[in-house]
Amino acid sequence: MKLVNIQKENENRLGVKTSYGIIDVQECLKAIPVQVEIPKSMDDLFVKGKSALENLNNYVNQITNESGYSFLKEEDISFGPAVHNPSKIICVGLNYKKHAEESNMPIPEYPILFNKFNNTLIGHDKEVTLPTNSDQVDYECELAIIIGKTAKKVTEEEALDYVVGYSNANDLSARDLQFRTNQWLLGKCCDDFSPIGPYVVTSDEVGDPNKLQIKTLVNGVVKQDSNTEDMIFNCKEIVSYISNYMTLNPGDVILTGTPEGVILGYPENQREWLKSGDEVIIEIEKLGQLKNIMK
Repeated sequence: MKLVNIQKENENRLGVKTSYGIIDVQECLKAIPVQVEIPKSMDDLFVKGKSALENLNNYVNQITNESGYSFLKEEDISFGPAVHNPSKIICVGLNYKKHAEESNMPIPEYPILFNKFNNTLIGHDKEVTLPTNSDQVDYECELAIIIGKTAKKVTEEEALDYVVGYSNANDLSARDLQFRTNQWLLGKCCDDFSPIGPYVVTSDEVGDPNKLQIKTLVNGVVKQDSNTEDMIFNCKEIVSYISNYMTLNPGDVILTGTPEGVILGYPENQREWLKSGDEVIIEIEKLGQLKNIMK
């Protein structure tokens, strides 16, 4: 399934993309009620777990144009961040071989971890407000892992069983703020600096997360074009590693690093930092396109 966070009437509502259009689950249940428990928000889904996901899938598969429900068009909905209230956003730095090389950094021996906060989250097709005290904002296309059940000290072999799905993410980075000190936090945690979406695509539809094309386009020009197989630490290694030090909760987000092609990797005289009006699209195979305009 392709799960959507719909923002409507000051609520975050669970939506599902189908071949007919988008289902607002809350509204659909009013028109077509059922006896089993169906989650009505992304948070509700994370709390109720696998059985709720199965109930949702069975319910959605019954809804067609003849069911008496009016499907929504994507252009008519307001997308919230695909996951809007994680307890943790954990990021992996320098996790693509070619990106480490373009950054003139050694290949890490262990995953380099840092965090972002919920203030950075923003949805598909939303404007990103650039910070006024930075003029070196960079894009970073990333595969986001969405945790589906509590994970603590899980093995690599079982790690992906704890993943409910995946999403596109843009780990926006203000490089002048990031490298002001030896701690990256300030340059990573400005408001709107973690666009994520438009969907959470469930694991069964994605298959192997380390065989996905991943790219960034700025104003229609391809800037990053790689494959998640270039990761230094793959998805199951990342989930297992983090879970050995901190408990991962349902709804937590892991950003798995960016491939080569970031602005910082260019020679200084060729760096064209993001500016107001720029359109940035993150596109990952099977996950659709995440689009945001800088302002």
